[in-house]
Amino acid sequence: MPLRPSFVAPLAVLLATVLPALPAGAYTQSAPAADDLSTLAQRTGYQQTGRYDEVIALCEAFQQRHPKAVRCFDFGTTPQGRAMKAMAVSTAGALDPQAARGAGLPVMLVQGGIHAGEIDGKDAGFALIRELLDGRKSNPLDHAVLLFVPVFNVDGHERFAAWSRPNQRGPREMGWRTTAQNYNLNRDYVKADTPEMQAMLRLVGQWDPLAMMDLHVTDGAKFEHDVSIMVEPLDGGDAGLRKVGLAWREGVLERLRKLGSLPLPFYPSFVENDNPASGFEHGVAQPRFSQSYFAMRNRLGMLVETHSWKDYPTRVRITRNTVLAALELVAGNGPAWRREVQAADARAAALGGQPVALSWKATPKARTIAFRGYAYTRTPSDVSGALMTRYDESRPQVWNIPLRDEIVDNLVVTAPRAGYVVPAAHAPWVGAKLQQHGIGFRRVDFATPVVAAQEFRADKVEFAARSFEGRQTATVTGAWSALPLDIEAGALFVPIDQPLARLVMTLLEPQAEDSLVAWGSFNTAFERKEYMEDYVAEEVARELLKDPAVRARFEQRLRDDAAFAKDPALRLEFFARLHPSWDRAYNRYPVLRVDEAP
Repeated sequence: MPLRPSFVAPLAVLLATVLPALPAGAYTQSAPAADDLSTLAQRTGYQQTGRYDEVIALCEAFQQRHPKAVRCFDFGTTPQGRAMKAMAVSTAGALDPQAARGAGLPVMLVQGGIHAGEIDGKDAGFALIRELLDGRKSNPLDHAVLLFVPVFNVDGHERFAAWSRPNQRGPREMGWRTTAQNYNLNRDYVKADTPEMQAMLRLVGQWDPLAMMDLHVTDGAKFEHDVSIMVEPLDGGDAGLRKVGLAWREGVLERLRKLGSLPLPFYPSFVENDNPASGFEHGVAQPRFSQSYFAMRNRLGMLVETHSWKDYPTRVRITRNTVLAALELVAGNGPAWRREVQAADARAAALGGQPVALSWKATPKARTIAFRGYAYTRTPSDVSGALMTRYDESRPQVWNIPLRDEIVDNLVVTAPRAGYVVPAAHAPWVGAKLQQHGIGFRRVDFATPVVAAQEFRADKVEFAARSFEGRQTATVTGAWSALPLDIEAGALFVPIDQPLARLVMTLLEPQAEDSLVAWGSFNTAFERKEYMEDYVAEEVARELLKDPAVRARFEQRLRDDAAFAKDPALRLEFFARLHPSWDRAYNRYPVLRVDEAP
């Protein structure tokens, strides 16, 4: 949506004040001079954003202007063949992972454009880096490394058009939410199906950032609040690291308030769609989302959501302020926070045999909050026939509405004492997935005699009716049970005693929200493949019914289960399951838990 002329000019002036390093005349539409590091956004008063060729040019230009403080490099290639650009920025000169580790500097990864229509982070990041490198006093880059990815979803960025985000005010044109393969990257952190995510995980593995910021623009209702800040670990993840997550979030919120923002510490999505009176529910996102994925790695993750109904100059200014506040806190607390994440790594490596929470939920308990919205009406629509909300932005109004933000453990699983065993038949693809995340494992080269193991058998499996992110997801219920087992040569052993233990469990515990089972990678284990004809089953049943114990069980089931009694197929399956031909591997999850390393 084009910006309304009435507020473009004053907000451009305000942004120029907030970003003092921007040169005079930065908001003209003239082409930049050869040594100018401004963006198209700056030169147009934040009415437009540049194409990806601008990112490539600026990345190289920053390095050329500041060779001792900036390194521009490629970290991947998109499906459409575009280079994925990153910038390492530090006035301390630590411009590669080894140098950063050697200097003991904290690394903060700032990720823009994972949803390429929500492009505030790209323009805010370039403006902030320019400001920090142009002689700013008390520079956080003296004590930290900023790892900046201007656009994560590069192909989506180049699907460029007006109205790519109809519920967003500016810029005039923008990119698209999903990749060229129509994946939503912010659902891909755990399953890592896309080349873009695999490249990002390599970058993360190389640099091991202490903290990560994922810069977005939220959808939703119209209200006065201008940004939401969600951090993990804070309500989930390692309990000891939550105090650092809280300090980071509260420090950013405090700085934003001093700059005149109205920040929120939760995602402002109504409990009931389009109904402000229903209030909000806070929660911990699944690890498919960026901030929770980093929490599973014992690192800090921050989701930043500026409000889509604020104009683009305002959103970029607030994003700039948020990144600077977060960077200052990371730089100022770097040594202490690095010690905390190292302690969290050690705790994770000692989780064997301990109960581990893998998901969290809000309780029904609610408190009333004063939320700064606008006057609104809810009336039936003659278009849709539904009850529709209409906001009056000329009439600010405080809504006293409920917020459910008491968070408790949801799924708690006892970690295996030693680890998991992936059978040889699944070792190649599971091993590749583990490598993408940097998870340690080893191949079992020789058959191992009987070991104490546990297998998971599903008693109920529900496959999703529709594809989601290219997958048919699955939900299983069941339990682990002990059994003695030989481990075959070629299997993989995945130890639990490693810093990424929570991520190991996220992937391999079948009931975890984003496990390989949940994403449908093991669906064939829950598909019945062999059957006997009904007339054969009838003969088998009559033979088995000669056993008084079998007859008693069958008759008891008929009395207790009305659905069973009415279903001929279920009745015959009762007997098929007692026959030697029944597939004992049906509904058996192939991955095992073991108490001792093979």
